[in-house]
Amino acid sequence: METGIEIIAAERKRQIEKEGWTPEHDASHVRGELAKAAACYAYPPLARADISPDIGKPPFIWPFSAAFWKPTPDNRIKELAKAGALIAAEIDRLLSESNKTA
Repeated sequence: METGIEIIAAERKRQIEKEGWTPEHDASHVRGELAKAAACYAYPPLARADISPDIGKPPFIWPFSAAFWKPTPDNRIKELAKAGALIAAEIDRLLSESNKTA
């Protein structure tokens, strides 16, 4: 059985290898977009009416095109893995940014 961190790491690897969301691409998201996207996936599905205009549409704070909103409310672990991977991407982006200015 995989641990949460292993599931998140596998999702981040998938995002890079299958979706093409590389660290170089992530570097362009300097306004917190990755963290906002993570928050959307982390938000509990039953409470999404609080942050979404309509079921199936992205939450108000979703920072990307609606085509990239791919919730899986029937698989909470998958949604949380997406959220965790996006947080990891944001952390890596910030670390890379701070290394450039150091």
